[in-house]
Amino acid sequence: STIASLENVLKKRSIRYEVMTAFGDKEKLSEALKIYALEGADDETASHPQAETEIKIIEDVRSGEWSHQGMYSVDDYLSLPGEIRVELIDGYFYDLAAPSSVHQIISTELSFELNSFIKKNNGECRVFTAPFDIQLDKDDKTMIQPDISVICKRSGYTSERGIGAPDLVIEILSPSTKNKDMRLKLTKYAQAGVREYWIVDPDARIVIVYDFENEKNTGIYSFDTAIPVSIWDGKCKIDFSLIQNEIEKALGKGG
Repeated sequence: STIASLENVLKKRSIRYEVMTAFGDKEKLSEALKIYALEGADDETASHPQAETEIKIIEDVRSGEWSHQGMYSVDDYLSLPGEIRVELIDGYFYDLAAPSSVHQIISTELSFELNSFIKKNNGECRVFTAPFDIQLDKDDKTMIQPDISVICKRSGYTSERGIGAPDLVIEILSPSTKNKDMRLKLTKYAQAGVREYWIVDPDARIVIVYDFENEKNTGIYSFDTAIPVSIWDGKCKIDFSLIQNEIEKALGKGG
């Protein structure tokens, strides 16, 4: 339904991608939609039951206002222009801002440490970093992009995206994502079956660890701590003091 099906409708006519390529041009978009309505009068798709809603959703994409929250699907998500970065959670779009330098340093260092442990131990887990889509609930209403995901079963990912709950998820907080990562995503990850969830707060210099399999391992760690990874029984430890050193090397002690 929605944008994807409307695109198929447009392909049947001479309009083709007029609507899909008109996001930055309000006049062009309006004209394309008028043609869609007029030419559809004699078309077999003229009575498409969701045509009006689909047009409104395309207008939402162009304006960025997301006025049909709760109605969006994975098809809509996959049909978005590449320059529009969002996550889809329970039918709602959430805009994604570009990460900061600190965010990128933390992500790079964490990914390196996790990958190094896996390779050293000939493990089968894989580390994926954003932007990487994960169809968390295996439905058509949610598609997320965790900062870091560790998936240990080959059935947990395809050549295009992750499928289902990763074993470990790490989110690095920013002002625009803090509330979503600490509340909404916490609930979603727990319900989906994620085994372990880390929330890294660069401003407070703490890491909140949720071990959903063993609450005893849940806690708050400072950046001067070596934090055990519970999905590997603590055999892997991430020394955040080294990550803090890398931040200070790049940006100074105030970084």
